[in-house]
Amino acid sequence: MKKAKIIAVANQKGGVAKTTSVWNMAFSLGELGKRVLAVDFDPQSNLTASFLEETMILKTTIADVMTKAMDEESLPNKEEYIYSRGKIDFIPSSIHLSVVEANLRMEMGSEKLLANILEPLRALYDFILIDTNPSLGPLTINALSAADSVIIPINPEFYATMGLTDLTKTILKIRKRINPGIQFEGILMTMCDMQTNLHKEVCLEVTEAYGNGMKIFKGQIPRSIRVGEANRYGMSVIDFDILQKITYN
Repeated sequence: MKKAKIIAVANQKGGVAKTTSVWNMAFSLGELGKRVLAVDFDPQSNLTASFLEETMILKTTIADVMTKAMDEESLPNKEEYIYSRGKIDFIPSSIHLSVVEANLRMEMGSEKLLANILEPLRALYDFILIDTNPSLGPLTINALSAADSVIIPINPEFYATMGLTDLTKTILKIRKRINPGIQFEGILMTMCDMQTNLHKEVCLEVTEAYGNGMKIFKGQIPRSIRVGEANRYGMSVIDFDILQKITYN
């Protein structure tokens, strides 16, 4: 039976559009007819806020499931922590995940907890996307240990490549010690304004530094107010674009 491909979207630097990338990838894959599960693995819960609708009541989040896994208790039925919006399923997060992260630091052999939670769900989906928090702490280690591959979003500003070396070293260590199957899916350039010399230079630097050993996606996500507007209305850029065309035609 075909199992889902698990993709983590990771970068310890904040503000590089990790959540926006997961959100829009999930909806885009759904439009292509793929079965998609999005996992909010960030205590800030921005992805959860994007998915939430007024009628939704979140009783169980990934923090609760992780806590039960740490305590070696039976996990809840998937219906209790997997929610749906349109064609996409998602596992929400909450601020309590920060407590889980603190406890993970003291837990022996905790790197595979998320992998163990997601493994039974693989048969139900084509893709499982994990939104990570901006750090290289226990939560990100768990996400990378569960993933088949990782997408690294980069905002082409002056400090864009700072920390990228640490992230790639961490992924290589995880491949060697915990998850031998993890691969680099590629570097995704986000919030690009290629009319500026700075963005052109940074993109060139990233290509020269990492282009030989890692895929750099040809598609660059432009800096656009429409992305922020779509997020504001809790919509994917695809749905927001359709709405705009209907509104102004």
